[in-house]
Amino acid sequence: MKNFLVPASLILLAPLLVSVPVLAQDEEIVANLAGGRAIIHVANDAIVFAAIDHPLESSSVPPRVAAIDSRHIAIFFGASEWQVTSQPRPIRLDRDIPHFGAIDPHTVPEGAAEQDLEQIGVAFLEKLRPLVSQLHHPIELKPDEPLFQIVLIGYAPRDYGPEIWLIEYQVEQTAAGTRGDFLQTHILRPRFTQLYPPEKHQPKTIIEIRVPPNLPDVPLLGVIQQNAPPIARLRSSDAHMNKVAELLQKGEAQKADPIAAADFLRAALPILAGDAHFFLGSMTEAGRFEWIVPPDEPREKIKTTEDKDRPPDAPTLRQKPKP
Repeated sequence: MKNFLVPASLILLAPLLVSVPVLAQDEEIVANLAGGRAIIHVANDAIVFAAIDHPLESSSVPPRVAAIDSRHIAIFFGASEWQVTSQPRPIRLDRDIPHFGAIDPHTVPEGAAEQDLEQIGVAFLEKLRPLVSQLHHPIELKPDEPLFQIVLIGYAPRDYGPEIWLIEYQVEQTAAGTRGDFLQTHILRPRFTQLYPPEKHQPKTIIEIRVPPNLPDVPLLGVIQQNAPPIARLRSSDAHMNKVAELLQKGEAQKADPIAAADFLRAALPILAGDAHFFLGSMTEAGRFEWIVPPDEPREKIKTTEDKDRPPDAPTLRQKPKP
């Protein structure tokens, strides 16, 4: 895994993770949390991605997904939705995504990929700044516990191939003046962890991100390695699915046929999720997105400035209406 930090000059404020009411100019603001599991299989010529909902509290929202640009999607965990009492519509970070200009993957200068990643991280911080600037009450967090997380999935420029990044936002609080109960919230440098590709000679297998990390469920790779009865039945029922499971165990996930990989994950997700909601999709380097199991909640059309200039065949994660 690789880590790097955004330069200090780009430090902004970050969001609240716990759903605790705070006063913002005589208004109440609440952060609704998204918890669960993101599961990503980088197969041959496609990436298959999924998320399983795991509510953290009664007001939790499901993990949500949005297209960041023509080559990346993002799955959101933590404080991904905010509600202000004076506004009937919640503020969702998966809506009105900032526009990032398309990068020519063959002519982009060396180092531009990292710069593009920083721009994505900072753009979301700017969306959060007016919300968190009013947070003056204690936020109980464990050391290094992120407040908001983005799982960034897609393809890097310059033919670098598939990539997966975890973007984490952390804060610290300090007392303001003589009032010990009045705190100022400060953002730490956004942390970027590269989850894929792994270091050389490391196995390439399925990637799973869990929020919170101590979820009791066994990861998918562990279920496969244990050859749990439901997985054993699945493997014995179809030779193509068995081949996918074998490649995941061997650390050769990138060799899997993308259709078989999607079929395997489609069959395995109900085993992992039980009664929980989940979604499943796939994407290619050419920017083609496809829903296999779309999100349960309807995705309303949100018009943005970018939409006005959006070509009809541009990639989108919005679910197409059924005929």
